[in-house]
Amino acid sequence: MKYLLFLLLPFLTGLSASAQQRAYNAANGHSHNDYRQNIPFLLAYHAGMGSIEADVFLRNGELLVAHETEELPTAKRLESLYLKPIATVRKERPDTARKLQLLIDIKESYKDVIPVLVKELQPYLQDFDPARNPHAVRIVLSGNVPPPEKFADYPAYIFYDGRPATKYNAAQLERIAMISDNLHNYSVWNGKGTPTPEDAKKLAAVVQRAHDNGKPFRFWGTKDNPNTWSELEKLGVDWIGTDHPEDLHSFYAGRERLQYSSPATYNIYQPTYATDGAKKRVKNIILLIGDGMGLAQIQAALTANGGMLHLGMFRHIGLSRTEAVNSDITDSAAGGTAMASGKKTNNRYVGVDTAGNPVTSIPDTLAAYGIKSGIISSGDVTDATPAAFYAHQPERSSSFKIAADLENSNIDILIGSNRKSFIANPDAGLMEKLQRKGFVYTQDLETYNWAMSGKQLVLLHDSVCRPVKNGRGAMLQASLKTTVRILSANKKGFFIMAEGAQIDYGGHANDLPYVITELHDFDRLVGDALRFADHDGETLVIVTADHETGGLSIQDASYRKGFVRGHFSSDDHTDIMVPVFAYGPGAAEFMGMYENTGIFDRIVRLMTGR
Repeated sequence: MKYLLFLLLPFLTGLSASAQQRAYNAANGHSHNDYRQNIPFLLAYHAGMGSIEADVFLRNGELLVAHETEELPTAKRLESLYLKPIATVRKERPDTARKLQLLIDIKESYKDVIPVLVKELQPYLQDFDPARNPHAVRIVLSGNVPPPEKFADYPAYIFYDGRPATKYNAAQLERIAMISDNLHNYSVWNGKGTPTPEDAKKLAAVVQRAHDNGKPFRFWGTKDNPNTWSELEKLGVDWIGTDHPEDLHSFYAGRERLQYSSPATYNIYQPTYATDGAKKRVKNIILLIGDGMGLAQIQAALTANGGMLHLGMFRHIGLSRTEAVNSDITDSAAGGTAMASGKKTNNRYVGVDTAGNPVTSIPDTLAAYGIKSGIISSGDVTDATPAAFYAHQPERSSSFKIAADLENSNIDILIGSNRKSFIANPDAGLMEKLQRKGFVYTQDLETYNWAMSGKQLVLLHDSVCRPVKNGRGAMLQASLKTTVRILSANKKGFFIMAEGAQIDYGGHANDLPYVITELHDFDRLVGDALRFADHDGETLVIVTADHETGGLSIQDASYRKGFVRGHFSSDDHTDIMVPVFAYGPGAAEFMGMYENTGIFDRIVRLMTGR
């Protein structure tokens, strides 16, 4: 069965006064009015709800499920909508440990309804009487219920939905399954943003009183949206109400991929701003590309690091439009080519125009002025973004051809993974050709760190470029440090492009911890670039992205706790503009809004005077 997993979801066990001490899941869901769905009960059940509500009226000796009397002409029986389906799923899995409660909201006189309910339950007591079955579904009555002193007049398998203002003795409290109340008795909060601090205290207090009596709590009258669900959790509410159980299930499903709590923060370097924005010579440029990095990704990473990022230190900020020629939604090939060459092209095209003709990249242009270039990636060096700076192919997946293009490029240093595309290239003599071109082939960063000069091809084992969350370490920082040291010996300057490739991977995977940990790694790289720029005085640092990936939005956050919860609207790229940060001489040139080709134009103009 497609939803078999949810048959095993744990029910609410134990109580906690603090939502921070509990891991919420779909079993905390209270499905209200699910009878309006195409498959009542089963939809809520297979969405993992731990509590399911049925509003009932008594008509002609039968219990009908409806929320309003106007619905009664088309209403169906409680037995057919709930009792029989529950018996069926219980028969299929009689040993299930999943706990479930059926809350029956009595819309009219309990004196008339309860006897009929008891009669209708008789054939199904194996499924509803805990005295017969320890895994029985709990029957909970709400709405028009007997006064506490009459609880004992009805079978022991019937429990009640209590109210916070009602006083119960010990015996009566044993029959209370939960405490509920109307949220609007305490607050006018409409589900947007947060309740006022005063209202939040009142709401939390009523929840706490229920917990002090050992009972779970539910508010009714709440809005049915992710923000409300999050706020109810913070209040410690046990049952999260919804009319859309599948949406609530989606909210909880895979939550470990949609929220992140930072285990620790890292310190931020404070720039001197001594040359920031100065109109003076730009000898070196470090271009840092956070692949897939949009403003939401930056905000998420900032929040997770206690409200601080190196990206927050920049004073000169612009916006880059990323559209490709054949689509407003660019890919990394077209986006990278636009930045590397100043030419818009089609998606999947690397270093060629829309007719497939090679375009001149930044390293090729700068080489004529004696400026050396290095390319670094935390991923595959033949992938679209790094490839756009040295290769010319009409298909981004042509990794062997892209690797072979390095021979005729003006790249001095290339660092990243995908050793196979070079070593196992169909051009069996590629590595010999690259060596004749002057490249020294290195397989690890430890060896590369000893390099003093010359062309360097550093092809790392793929495991070295695994995700940060899986233990990659400071590969980008180490690569930049050595590359800057080698290229700084060139008196006419250098250009370095370093890519945080896997921010994009996390966006495609809709994995927020992946995105944030990669962006934190990238931001540390930004900090190193800022330090060097301050030390050198002639270096411009530019930070941007080729596009945004995932359509990330932030649903809940606390920079004080380093916590973020997000939602992805896509597993692909979007057309959202991306920021451009600049620091150092000429930084003011990057302010404003412009096409991504404008990054090429400004780099070349600042370094060559063209």
